[in-house]
Amino acid sequence: MTQLDSDQYKQKMQRRKEVQTQRLAQASQEKGLIIVNTGNGKGKTTAALGMVLRSLGHGYRVAIIQFIKGAWEPAEKAVFQPWTIAPDPETPAQLVFEAMGEGFTWETQDRERDIAKAATAWETALTFLHNPEFKLVLLDEVNVALKLGYLDPAQVVSGIMAKPPSTHVILTGRGAPPELIAQADLVTEMTLVKHPFREQGVKAQPGIEF
Repeated sequence: MTQLDSDQYKQKMQRRKEVQTQRLAQASQEKGLIIVNTGNGKGKTTAALGMVLRSLGHGYRVAIIQFIKGAWEPAEKAVFQPWTIAPDPETPAQLVFEAMGEGFTWETQDRERDIAKAATAWETALTFLHNPEFKLVLLDEVNVALKLGYLDPAQVVSGIMAKPPSTHVILTGRGAPPELIAQADLVTEMTLVKHPFREQGVKAQPGIEF
């Protein structure tokens, strides 16, 4: 890099720093966010669990309500289990996990039962969403329940909007409805470009899928 190139680069970075400093100075508001992880690509729940881990590290209480799937993967359970144990009778567990589904829809093959389980999961979710003791609530695969018509989008949006102002909520799963996306503060769409199972017949592997 020539001296001219070096000087130009330094000036460019200085301007970028000034813009970023100004943006940070203007971003003074704090609020509980509605976060949606959707799309056909992998990583929606994984990204949400990263936020769960971060919140736990800050000492916040977190609730996970799992729709559709019957239980979290063994490796995830082993990592998070210490937070699900109350340290003493007077101190509640920092993490509450509720697996409310019975498996993927092609496994259950009973639509009416799936609808009933989703409704029960939603009622459970509301108890955590409206409890100010919980800083973060993860509704895992709820978007799939919405997409399949197990839950009413208007009902879910209404319940989320009634949460305490400082509570964050993450909703994962493909097919997030427009009504939910319109109310969300942060929406990330995972885009599928290549998948080893579909293209190479590679099975699910520990550390990657579970």
